[in-house]
Amino acid sequence: MEQQKEIYRQEAYELLGELEEALLALEDTPDDADLVDRVFRALHTVKGSGAMFGFDDIAAFTHEVETVFDLIREGRMTVTRELVDLCLMSRDHVKVLLDADDPDPDKTAERGAALIAGIQKLVPGYQETAAGKAAPAVWQQAPPRAVAALDTVTYRIRFHPAPDLLKTGSDPLRLLEEIRALGDASFVVYTHDIPPLEALDPTCCFLYWDFFLSTDQGEDAIRDVFIFVEDMCRLDIKAIDALSAADREVQKEYKKLGEILIDHGALSDGELKKALGGQRRIGECLTASKAVRPGDVESAVVEQTHVRKVREKRQAVINTTSIRVDAERLDALVDLVGELVTVQARLSQKAGSGDDPDLLLIAEEVERLTTGLRDNAMGIRMLPIGTTFGIFKRLIRDLTQELGKEVTLVTQGSETELDKTVLDRLKDPLVHIIRNSIDHGIEAPEVRAAAGKPRQGRVHLSAAHVGTNVHITISDDGGGLDAAAIFQKAVERGIVAADAQLNASEVFNLIFEPGFSTAAAVTGVSGRGVGMDVVRRSIEALRGEVVMDSTPGRGTHITLKLPLTLAIIDGLMVQVGTGFFVIPLPMVEECVERTRPEVQRARERNVMEIRGGLVPYLRLRELFGLTGPEVAFEKVVIVNAGGERMGIGVDHVIGRHQTVIKSLGRTYRDVKGTSGATILGDGAVALILDINGLMHLVEARKATAYRERPHAG
Repeated sequence: MEQQKEIYRQEAYELLGELEEALLALEDTPDDADLVDRVFRALHTVKGSGAMFGFDDIAAFTHEVETVFDLIREGRMTVTRELVDLCLMSRDHVKVLLDADDPDPDKTAERGAALIAGIQKLVPGYQETAAGKAAPAVWQQAPPRAVAALDTVTYRIRFHPAPDLLKTGSDPLRLLEEIRALGDASFVVYTHDIPPLEALDPTCCFLYWDFFLSTDQGEDAIRDVFIFVEDMCRLDIKAIDALSAADREVQKEYKKLGEILIDHGALSDGELKKALGGQRRIGECLTASKAVRPGDVESAVVEQTHVRKVREKRQAVINTTSIRVDAERLDALVDLVGELVTVQARLSQKAGSGDDPDLLLIAEEVERLTTGLRDNAMGIRMLPIGTTFGIFKRLIRDLTQELGKEVTLVTQGSETELDKTVLDRLKDPLVHIIRNSIDHGIEAPEVRAAAGKPRQGRVHLSAAHVGTNVHITISDDGGGLDAAAIFQKAVERGIVAADAQLNASEVFNLIFEPGFSTAAAVTGVSGRGVGMDVVRRSIEALRGEVVMDSTPGRGTHITLKLPLTLAIIDGLMVQVGTGFFVIPLPMVEECVERTRPEVQRARERNVMEIRGGLVPYLRLRELFGLTGPEVAFEKVVIVNAGGERMGIGVDHVIGRHQTVIKSLGRTYRDVKGTSGATILGDGAVALILDINGLMHLVEARKATAYRERPHAG
């Protein structure tokens, strides 16, 4: 039972995420019936499953909130900002009940009762007497009932409304829509009771329906649809087909047409045998003999077709089912794949150094299989970043209310995939950046209006693949950064000297220093100087980089450059002297060869001519102080990072290498130009080059050379 409860918790967390997303969207478009249905379904599923697995407090609480959205679906209530506020707090309350292994019953009951009381006050017709609170009649219903344990049940529903149903304001078509929302539905309408036109009363209902519904919601959910019209109709609900989660084989064939008609009560066994004496199809025989009406035959055919389709879908689900895997097991799998990649590299090296063709063939086959296993294991860990983007809509909503600002969030590239480990550790840095954007960046509505801007500010959150990295950009259209104020505050806090000469980029980077804050006072949002420092340390721990730019009056632009994965990459192995290095393969454009005189000219100018153009040039031998004889013809690897090209001088290009990334540890983590290391097949260690870091190193050298160059005047 504990395992089932844990499964329920996982599913409930997903439903609460969907509920929050739907509520936030509903606040912007309160008349969207589809969003109202999404909220209702999420609440209904949390309630029903909670009752099934023993979470009675969650089931009882969500039943009350669900009732309100049932009223909204019927048009008896409208969505307001106050209702969304209370429903979001109710969602948080359910999450607290899920998180707590042994919650305080008095405290949680008090909070739940307060939320329900607040929601009830918004219901039309609610009255509060001196003796206590009188809830609307809708809250007098029976307590929530557990959902049946079957996965899918197909019901035949005969709905025969009284002729005066329309006069009460009820709409049968709306009931059809609610039935459709419960699952896979088919309909048949009976029209033979419609009188001739001269006797037709347009205020009366002469139609009745057969519904065939396949759902996992249970019979109670179906009866809830008709709860307000059950006194004005004949309602017959019968389960005609059930499929359990344990069913592994699904019989696609269903009852024959005659059997269904007998089951409906439209035909007797004797009448069926009599009609079968003809040579025509059974439906034609029965209609011609007037044993049944054409509508009854149509209903039987629709039922037969519906059940067959549902069974086929069920079989397809069984054949292509998915499973939940614990994250720790997935991490262990990736670790084992990483070790396998290292062993495979040793095997390939051993096979390549010998003259055994069979061993070489085996090594190539193992490499192919290992590559496929690696790609599949890494693909399982990849998740769309949109799952993280969704949580910031709630964050911005709460912050704007607290700070009295108007801000909207625009997202782009939510389908961009990133390693789950990176994604999990990315949430806190993004929270800090967005909080700062709203608190320090976006101005108050009155200030924006006075400056000729829209009263509503905008935070833009985007993600995109750039080579082997993912670039996540957070920008706002606020007031931008004040370089002079940042520098002055840094001087006051002793971070820099008063006579320090810093360019704009260096000044902006001061906000990442520990303890730095420009807030005038400490609030619940900012002022303690612990935000942006956390951002830089967290991103650097992911082997990423933070780049900031700002324009006064127009806003701030922050880009987080992150690796796709922290486990395995494809690399190009190169050698300098006795040292080995790995360059991320997606960044490699080409490899060229240069003579010593050409290399000498490139060293003097720090640039190299490639196909008629100039690119920055960097020798790994000089960068890492490597010794040993130099080669007559140096190899230059041309790399491209974010559209910027650079040439890296090496002695030898060895070839492609699957690289299992290992951390360098605390001692070497500040070494510029490296992002990790890998173990080679013979046990030696090769450094993994950080191309973005090398690019910045080249730019820094150029800037230093420019400042040291003598200038005229």
